[in-house]
Amino acid sequence: MTKQIVSTDQAPQSPMYSQAVRAGGLLFVSGQGPYDPASGAIVGSTIQEQVAQCLRNVSAILEAGGTSLERIVSATFILVSPEDFAGLNEEWLKWFPTDKPARQGAQLPVRIEGLRVSIAVIAEA
Repeated sequence: MTKQIVSTDQAPQSPMYSQAVRAGGLLFVSGQGPYDPASGAIVGSTIQEQVAQCLRNVSAILEAGGTSLERIVSATFILVSPEDFAGLNEEWLKWFPTDKPARQGAQLPVRIEGLRVSIAVIAEA
């Protein structure tokens, strides 16, 4: 099995990891925070705004990899605060009203000023 690195300037970049890796017919998208790809600033103060920005970043990476949000099979979200779970679900349903991906969540073990959520996904490539 070969792997291919997927990258786009339409989502935030990191020197520490690839935005996504294609392997075995799947696209593995690294956790995306609510960062503006151009400025690097956190977008939004509410959990709903931050979830939306995370998913815009995920969507841009999926598109660069030749797939889309509709092809996500699994998602992992990491919240800073468990109190944001209801707000995450509220925004999530706007993006995935039907055919929802499998999902799991956790609490972020570190604090980054202003960051409330990160989302990683696996999609059919």
